[in-house]
Amino acid sequence: MSELQKIAYQGKLKIGEKEISCAILEDGTRVMAENSVFKAFDRPSRGNSRVEGMPVFLDSKSLVPYAEKDNRKKYLLKVSYLAKNGKVQTGFKAEMLPIICDIYLEARRDGILTTQQQKFAVISEILLSSLSKLGIVALIDEATGYQIDRDKDELQKLLSKYISEELLPWQKRFPDEYYIQLFRLHNWSGSPLSKDKPQVIGTITNRIVYDLLPKGVLEKLRELNPLTEKGFRQHKHHQFLTPEIGNEQLKTHLIQIIGYMKISRSMVELREILQRAYPDHNGFQKESLF
Repeated sequence: MSELQKIAYQGKLKIGEKEISCAILEDGTRVMAENSVFKAFDRPSRGNSRVEGMPVFLDSKSLVPYAEKDNRKKYLLKVSYLAKNGKVQTGFKAEMLPIICDIYLEARRDGILTTQQQKFAVISEILLSSLSKLGIVALIDEATGYQIDRDKDELQKLLSKYISEELLPWQKRFPDEYYIQLFRLHNWSGSPLSKDKPQVIGTITNRIVYDLLPKGVLEKLRELNPLTEKGFRQHKHHQFLTPEIGNEQLKTHLIQIIGYMKISRSMVELREILQRAYPDHNGFQKESLF
């Protein structure tokens, strides 16, 4: 049996009128206390589940197919960890809460909830209005006070995965189709495959490509690859990305962006699509490039 992780940070997460005890373990896992999850759904804590491998608040056989959908079940398993006083506690990973809500709401949509379970669907609506599958992690970080330390430490860990310590040899990373679509959307004359391209392409590429990689990556790339006195960069940003993670993420992102470009009739329409696809990104508000 592996050694249990200890609580490094803990706090109370307030979601509407609900209050959930949460913590960050030493390995970075975000957890919610088991009894708090019961309270969040106004359910009394009880013993073992009637359905093997399912938490007791989802142990109705009619809910099992929803829990097994899309590999959800792995997030529904209990987690044991050590409190700061050394006692063993049980809880669930943070991602579990929005998944439970999804299960109850999908089951209600399909009309299979009992009268008693209808109440849990209503609670799920309230909870989901305050969090999302990604937002729950950030909310717990803020509630436990981990956010400040995380921003300092985890940014460096993230950058070490994305940014290479050594300059990589140049390889073609941007497909020709990317430049073909940029020329079409801007109604530019000339060949999109020519080496002599409009200088503004670099700024646009930062906006719709590099700036949508994890926060901090573009800033680090600019630091490693600064502008020269003539206003040019000596290397391509992607030469500083790691081959295993950085450039693989860049490749995936470019496929998505080129897809959005192909269905757009103008740069203005592309901006609107990107705003919907990346609602938390503010760079698309600047209309000068669109």
